[in-house]
Amino acid sequence: MTTIEEAPSKLVLKAGSTTLTFDKDSGKAILQKKMLLWNKKPVEFPLSEIDDIAVKSDVDGLSGAEIHHSVMHRRNGEITVLTTEEAKDAAETVKKLRGFVGLQS
Repeated sequence: MTTIEEAPSKLVLKAGSTTLTFDKDSGKAILQKKMLLWNKKPVEFPLSEIDDIAVKSDVDGLSGAEIHHSVMHRRNGEITVLTTEEAKDAAETVKKLRGFVGLQS
């Protein structure tokens, strides 16, 4: 389940073992992931490093079901899967994230 907590200068996305915080006051994003029971070292980077947030759709090879992910692309080429949701929910998540960081639709 994905939750988004939004304030004027801060947005926190929580999805499964991923927590992504956008902080306009500091101009930074913090990505925290959990591996099994342990927290991995947080990754911190400038908000300006984010060059795209989009929905990526795939088809599961075994079941044939469509899978929709919200993904974040950074200028260094790194792509991070943020959520796995229904198509409509993934699109809404991407819309909120893009709007917060100021990416055009």
